[in-house]
Amino acid sequence: MKIAFLTPEYPHPKTGTAGGIGTSILNLSKALSDLGHDISILVYRQDQDDSFIEAGIHFYKIKNIKVKGLSLILTQKKVERLINSLYDSGNIELVEAPEWTGFTAFVNPKCPLVIKEHGSDTYFCHLDNRKVKFKNKFLEKQALKKADGVISVSAYTGNLTNELFGLNKHFTVIPNSIDVSVFKPNPNKSEKLTILYFGTLIRKKGLLELPKIFNRVHDSKNEVALILVGKDSGDKKTGSTSTWQLMQPLFSASAIKKVSYMGAVDYSKIQQLIQEATVCVFPTFAEALPVSWLEAMAMEKAIVASNIGWANEMIEDGKEGFLVHPTQHKQYAERILELLDDPSKQRQLGMAAREKVKTHFSHDLVAKRSVEFYKTILRT
Repeated sequence: MKIAFLTPEYPHPKTGTAGGIGTSILNLSKALSDLGHDISILVYRQDQDDSFIEAGIHFYKIKNIKVKGLSLILTQKKVERLINSLYDSGNIELVEAPEWTGFTAFVNPKCPLVIKEHGSDTYFCHLDNRKVKFKNKFLEKQALKKADGVISVSAYTGNLTNELFGLNKHFTVIPNSIDVSVFKPNPNKSEKLTILYFGTLIRKKGLLELPKIFNRVHDSKNEVALILVGKDSGDKKTGSTSTWQLMQPLFSASAIKKVSYMGAVDYSKIQQLIQEATVCVFPTFAEALPVSWLEAMAMEKAIVASNIGWANEMIEDGKEGFLVHPTQHKQYAERILELLDDPSKQRQLGMAAREKVKTHFSHDLVAKRSVEFYKTILRT
């Protein structure tokens, strides 16, 4: 099968850094390629037009066209021409794209178009209690309505998306995945107690709750360090250009001395940081099915995460990790302290977490499910 992924991001030295969407496409595309399928990655928002082949995967960098008031439609049509050219030349049979900002709303490919729901702007604004831009909601709804097939990374995301757009669009749940042979446990030889958060520093991921949680942990165990990893982000609610700047005054004078912010790091270093952590925390308000959780779970890390929506599709509270609402600072801190004080509990939850990833979120299993779905779309 010849499958193309259209995306605004992909983690590669030639295409730049990426968040969850890009990372999930990386994992799936590699697994599909390993199964013998031909994979093309079409990345827009690039600095130049270019193409190259690496590890048997075809990459196409697409530079957006910049004309005031016409940039979006002109770029959409540019992408449409590339897709149709690849289809006409027999290089692709089907294209998959995320619903984010509805980029494919006015892209009309000759081949079937599958939309994968990683969480639209409308979806995340709803979870973050922010008003969505009319343009984004309109485009996202149009993109979903015209899709030949819809995949959602979680049932929660699929159901809420239909509700928010007033749609009754059929979707198939196929989760994000990771390569469990890459993200695997290694003994943590460090005796230091560390809490790791990795991901974007942004309000919707609970980063303004984390200082209040850590203050309570610090009050009980002042030797514990908090390590933050990920790119900083602006805050739409306050207009601040830096969430990290908003976070700092929320830490107590004593607790902030135990906080290290490393900024964005290379994707290859994430494994080392997870390995060295005692506990990983994800106090987020808005996700679809986060790859970061899967990475920590696969490395047998004890996790305290959010208990909202999608979480129960990944973790059973008390079995593969602990789930607590991000605003429940006292309970959240108590769960972290429980793990810091009990290495056997860390191991118990960590081992169960890795087993969950192996049986439900392994990239080879997810790739096979994706192929079966693509076949149904090509047959219609």
